Amino acid sequence: MFRILVLIALAWVAVSPALALADQLPSWRDGSSKKAIVSFVERVTTNGSPDFVPPAERIAAFDNDGTLWAEQPAYFQLLFAIDRVKALSNSHPEWLTTEPFASILRGDLQAALAGGERALLDIIMTTHTGMTTDEFSQIVKGWIASARHPTSGKLYTQMVYQPMLELLAYLRANDFKTFIVSGGGIEFMRPWVEDVYGVPPEQVVGSSIVTSFEVRDETPVLVRQPKINFIDDKEGKPVGINQHIGRRPIAAFGNSDGDLAMLRWTCSGPGARLCVYVHHTDAVREWAYDRKSHVGKLDKGLDDAQAQAWTVLDMQADWSVVFPE
Repeated sequence: MFRILVLIALAWVAVSPALALADQLPSWRDGSSKKAIVSFVERVTTNGSPDFVPPAERIAAFDNDGTLWAEQPAYFQLLFAIDRVKALSNSHPEWLTTEPFASILRGDLQAALAGGERALLDIIMTTHTGMTTDEFSQIVKGWIASARHPTSGKLYTQMVYQPMLELLAYLRANDFKTFIVSGGGIEFMRPWVEDVYGVPPEQVVGSSIVTSFEVRDETPVLVRQPKINFIDDKEGKPVGINQHIGRRPIAAFGNSDGDLAMLRWTCSGPGARLCVYVHHTDAVREWAYDRKSHVGKLDKGLDDAQAQAWTVLDMQADWSVVFPE
């Protein structure tokens, strides 16, 4: 009798691998969002299903800021740049009277960013360029290992979403290849995403600056130049996916209007598709924001999600845990 039960269980796992792995999402409450994800994975991974997708084509794309980790009160890469300004300030006494650096050194981020795109570009170019790629990688690694979030006091890597870590692992267990497709800097993310998300650096798509080859002291190096190469945001995300991945994802996850083009492009393809928006609705455990937010604005995306019947994940209702505990 025991042998028969074992054979039945093994047969069920073989036929329905996604359902067998559904308990790998323990931080997800049972509800429409979890059901939509598990149902999709089951359909595309079950042999004989009309929606079956070969493993090589199981591509899932994830935004980073606000989708895999928090993004308030400002994008974490911007907070990294601000810390870099402070660290470099002793070598630049002129910054005490030069904007946007003077405002940063006074602790007034709002005034620093009042200069708009020009001010932001000055901050990024000053703190992210003029060094080799290896030097920049070491700077990022040092910061991510020690810097603390300004309101929670946690390491930034403790501000990742536990349910999304589970989802990444769940998809990979079902032979998906998971990619990060972010407006953030590709070389800001690559030094740490494998340790934190299990996503190798070659599966990261992001914004980039111009990099040049040089020989310094008879050693070949790549040097980061103060010039934008590519912005992987909004309409740039599908372009970046095409350039770096070469396959249209069958699943895409975002949280803002900056991800809308990626979700539209993903879900306009043939066959089974899954598009998911993370809706920040939990003011107690995280932050609540959407249409009017200065960070991670979700306005047109909410309207599109309703019109296209995409999954809108309600953070407060759908997640029993937000951050790792």
